[in-house]
Amino acid sequence: MRIGELARQTGVSERSLRYYEQQGLLVSERSPGGQREYAERAVDRVILIQDLFAAGLHSKKIAQLLPCMRDPDGGPNERATPQLVTDLTEERDRIDRMIADLTMSRSVLDDVITTAAQEL
Repeated sequence: MRIGELARQTGVSERSLRYYEQQGLLVSERSPGGQREYAERAVDRVILIQDLFAAGLHSKKIAQLLPCMRDPDGGPNERATPQLVTDLTEERDRIDRMIADLTMSRSVLDDVITTAAQEL
């Protein structure tokens, strides 16, 4: 499939898809005319990349992680390493800290809203 079709099927811009290729996250073949052509499995790959970005991972970490994952389920394969597990555990811990900070911020905001509403 061409880049426009992949963009439509995944909801990801063509610019982002080109960036994914530049970062080694996504691979395409070239047609005789030089246009990018993607395999059908690229849809699952792009969705996985989007999920990893949404989890707060940066492109370098995703590039390290993707070779150790199977599409589309994302399970570990034989290329997973103890260092990768350590890195991913650190990423999860970072996300947990962010969640705790956001929860505290929401609690403070709730208190301010409650106090302000009582004064009205």
